[in-house]
Amino acid sequence: MNAPVASSHRASRLTQVRARASGNLVLGGLIIVLVALTLGMGALEPLFHALFPELRNPLYARDSFLNLMLAHIGLVLVSSLISVTIGIAAGLFVTRPVGREFEPMVSSLAAIGQTFPPAAVLAIAVPLAGFGFAPTIIALSLYGLLPVIQNTIAGLGTVPQTTLEAARGNGMSRTQILMRVELPLAMRVIIAGIRVSVIINIGTATIGSTVGAKSLGTPLIAGLVGNNLAYVIQGALLVGLLAIVTDLLFERLERRYSFGG
Repeated sequence: MNAPVASSHRASRLTQVRARASGNLVLGGLIIVLVALTLGMGALEPLFHALFPELRNPLYARDSFLNLMLAHIGLVLVSSLISVTIGIAAGLFVTRPVGREFEPMVSSLAAIGQTFPPAAVLAIAVPLAGFGFAPTIIALSLYGLLPVIQNTIAGLGTVPQTTLEAARGNGMSRTQILMRVELPLAMRVIIAGIRVSVIINIGTATIGSTVGAKSLGTPLIAGLVGNNLAYVIQGALLVGLLAIVTDLLFERLERRYSFGG
């Protein structure tokens, strides 16, 4: 390798290292802010009093923001686990020879599930599952299916046929080809779908508070009902920060697969 090429390569590597370090610094700062606000929102009470002097109680105090954050994360984790499990399984099924004819039907059903407004799904689920956690999980799980199914199908479709033929030529079974060849090559696209699904659920989980599910939507709903803008800002701020931090974490996970781990 001659000197100019080596110098260019070193400069490119240095730029990548600096970009990653800068990104990690931003992510670390946002995580600190998120944790600080979750644990210490009460310290901002004087600020909210100054911003909203007409409000008697400008700080939401019916429950701790830590409890609301943990409940919100729990809703997102459970619903996302269901969406990812069903979505990847459905995507794998319709990309196998036995299930290819069902691909249009599966994609259409997933699309229909996302076109229904979450409020409508909650309205249907409440009479069947009651109030609180269960109907919210049903709505979020349905709402998060489409990106996972679409990206699983797309990711598996990007695996070159020559690679599959080479794997078969080496005597690998269908299961071995799936686990060692197809899924690793498709993982970056699949993770991108999971990323979209989780971010959607972080925002949509707030609506679960309308049917009694504890979440960061609780102060939002209380603020809207009671005409208390301070409550709305507090809930929205934490939801927004949680979504941004989660998105940045998924971005790093995608990058690992983009560069071969």
